[in-house]
Amino acid sequence: MQNSPNTVWTWSVELGCERERSYLQEAYLWTKQVLAIMEKSMVLLQDVTDGSLYEGVAYGTYTTRSLFQYMFLVQRHFSISHFGHPWLHKHFAFMYRTILPGFQRTVAIADSNYNWFYGPESQLVFLDRYVMRNGSGNWLAELIHQNRVYDPSLTPRAPADFGTSQLHYFEDWGVVTYGSALPADTNHTFLSFKSGKLGGRAIFDIVHRNKYKDWIKGWRNFNAGHEHPDQNSFTFAPNGVPFITEALYGPKYTFLNNAVLFSPATSGSCFKPWDGQVTEACDSKWLKYKVGLPADAQGRVEAALERQGMVFIRGEGQSAYNPDLKIRSFQRNLLLLHPQLLVLVDHIHLETDSPTRAMSAFFHNTDLPFKDAKIDGVHGAFVRHGEDPYKMFWMDDTGLSEKGVLGYWNYPRGYPYNGSNYVNVTMPLRFPHTRVAYIFFGPGVDVQSFSLRGDANRVNIYLATNEHTYTIYLLTGEVTTKPLFAMVLVDQKKIVFEKAAGVKNSTPEEVEEYVNVVEDNLQHAKPVFQQLERHILGRVLNTASFRKTAERLLQFSDKKKTEEAIEKMFALNKKQGKGKGANKALGNLGDKLSESLPDIFGQIEVREKKERSKSTKRIIEESPEEDGDSRAFMDYGDSKKGRKGGFVKGRQFKEVHMLATANSDSLSNSSSYIRVFLILNIATFFLLLAVLLTRFQRGRSLHTKRCFYGILLIDSFILLCLYSSCSHAQC
Repeated sequence: MQNSPNTVWTWSVELGCERERSYLQEAYLWTKQVLAIMEKSMVLLQDVTDGSLYEGVAYGTYTTRSLFQYMFLVQRHFSISHFGHPWLHKHFAFMYRTILPGFQRTVAIADSNYNWFYGPESQLVFLDRYVMRNGSGNWLAELIHQNRVYDPSLTPRAPADFGTSQLHYFEDWGVVTYGSALPADTNHTFLSFKSGKLGGRAIFDIVHRNKYKDWIKGWRNFNAGHEHPDQNSFTFAPNGVPFITEALYGPKYTFLNNAVLFSPATSGSCFKPWDGQVTEACDSKWLKYKVGLPADAQGRVEAALERQGMVFIRGEGQSAYNPDLKIRSFQRNLLLLHPQLLVLVDHIHLETDSPTRAMSAFFHNTDLPFKDAKIDGVHGAFVRHGEDPYKMFWMDDTGLSEKGVLGYWNYPRGYPYNGSNYVNVTMPLRFPHTRVAYIFFGPGVDVQSFSLRGDANRVNIYLATNEHTYTIYLLTGEVTTKPLFAMVLVDQKKIVFEKAAGVKNSTPEEVEEYVNVVEDNLQHAKPVFQQLERHILGRVLNTASFRKTAERLLQFSDKKKTEEAIEKMFALNKKQGKGKGANKALGNLGDKLSESLPDIFGQIEVREKKERSKSTKRIIEESPEEDGDSRAFMDYGDSKKGRKGGFVKGRQFKEVHMLATANSDSLSNSSSYIRVFLILNIATFFLLLAVLLTRFQRGRSLHTKRCFYGILLIDSFILLCLYSSCSHAQC
């Protein structure tokens, strides 16, 4: 489900629904191709269980703008309903749980501009009108901007938890948010953390577990180019003020994403002697993801817990880095002790033969420059928002605090933003493990002391503010003495974050009979276009454009049969034009004319299928694996593969009979026989009726009359049966 192809496909459906009589076959072809692609996307989207889109909030609205239009069009024109789709019912959370306090910005993970590229009013009112029906979509759209089109019968109503900070985990996206969609106010804080699989869990597992193998051929079917090398990255906005931010739509470098680099670098590094994540792109505007190590890159959220107003998040990012660094674990822990006080601890565990000797962490603010700070030998930095300072300090588990490097990184030409302010903190690494702690706090908190020490299994952090004293026990070992992630002692209170409540990793099962699910929906298109065909013929009767229209309708058919059909239709048209009451019979004649047509839509499908097979084979042979531009629009797999019989038994829809192209001639012959019997039976009926009225009115016995009435009733029954058979056979 990608932004640009999705828009093009929806545009094609809109063209197909325009009912332009001169391009009926082309419209049918476009529509069937788009339905085949988009319906497969809707099946795959069932694996995305959290309602997210892996390209982030900004590009997500680019995708949903046209995706929602598609859902509306296929419901209106083809009676294909996706309004009960499980992803759709979770998508409101993707809009609601990603807004910073004040409703001015969104979490800007991946290529973004802090906002929504399209909407999101249209998407929100769509969700409310067709899916949720609870007023929350209208409410959120109204808060973001004055909406233009909405269902006024749905009173705008805030979600039940509005006004309180909530923790939300997007299990597919690999993103945790806390404090979203709050009014801008003191202690209304936003925190986000990202550590997930490349492309999101659904796509990553589809590629690596060979799911939906009739359709999917590895990464060539997907585009993760707008993602960033941002595993184990975070943002922090205490009081709603962006303190640590994403670096927005820029080069795909690790250091631009509040992430960590290691030294010395391995081969292929963009910034020697530092090595970033393997998806980092040195000479491209897009993320690397198609082959080699980047194709397997991933992070993992291990915990996302809230206890008594405190939040604990842990992520593991080792798999996002080059194995040659021999990092056994890169664990990032976040502890929100107070709405304006965040503690971040990086735990790096090295293999015994690891060449890695140093780490370098970056922290960004796209709005405000950082300035140096130092208290009692502990180095730090701060930004000033108005008169209020927002500060950060750092130290490792030996008490070392290296001075940070402050600066501004200018983006190259071709990006919508100039660059970003940053703090760069470099620390040496020791064997087998090193811990570095960072504290971030707003103007409402005054940190008076800060220290830490650790052993093989845990690190202890001591923190005193003007109001509270905190002792943090963070268990970092692979095997711990207690089943805990962390424990916090604040004054006389104990808060425990237990391992049993950690994130349970799983993946959705493949949708059952997924090929048949799509084929069921595809069967809705053909009857619609057959009806359009009859409508077109009815409109051009007794006009000069009749022959031209007929030729156009049959351009994909056999040439000899085309001429025969046109001559027959033309003769019927002239005969009807000379008769009385021609205008009243236009509709019936349109049906008669369409009876003369071969199964043009079936022939179109066969021809298009052959051409698609040839083009697919050519693209695979000519295009390298890395070239995803042409592959993004390819439709892999035969949707009818493995199907049995002449009909499809649907899982969501009623049984839909399918006219097989190979048998179209035999079906046409059977329809002709039914028509002959129908005409003969009608003639017999009227003959018997005339005999009864003229010959048997007088002088005949009651028994004889009863026999004739019985024959007429039987004949009427046969007439109804023939008419019913003719209707089902579309004759």
